[in-house]
Amino acid sequence: MSQILQSAATALTDNVVAVTVPADGGWLGVLRTATAGLAARLRFAGDKIEDLRIAVDEACAMLLVIAPPGGQLHCRFEIGDTELTVAISAPVNGKKKLPDQSAFAWKVLSGLTSRVDAEQADGRATIRLITELPTS
Repeated sequence: MSQILQSAATALTDNVVAVTVPADGGWLGVLRTATAGLAARLRFAGDKIEDLRIAVDEACAMLLVIAPPGGQLHCRFEIGDTELTVAISAPVNGKKKLPDQSAFAWKVLSGLTSRVDAEQADGRATIRLITELPTS
């Protein structure tokens, strides 16, 4: 029961929403649904909603490979003036690292979003997906 409570979305401000779920593939549906719901609220077109949902899913999959058992995925949605930033982070298990940015997974993320960046420091890895907001 406590895992369900931990996965609830929390509105930090009017422009920031955070969702934390266990680092387990069975919980990725929660993040995909949150992503699609927020993108729809922001009036993204259907194909852009799907692109962002797939990008979040792919980024989470990359993080699950390096996360320790019992870790958590933290997903932070920040709505800026012109873009939506989705920052997904997880603790890193030992000396594991994110895939090299020349890997196919990064090409997929780059094709689905406006920009992608990543960092790994202090035992945590973070992938940021930046997508331009719809103009109309």
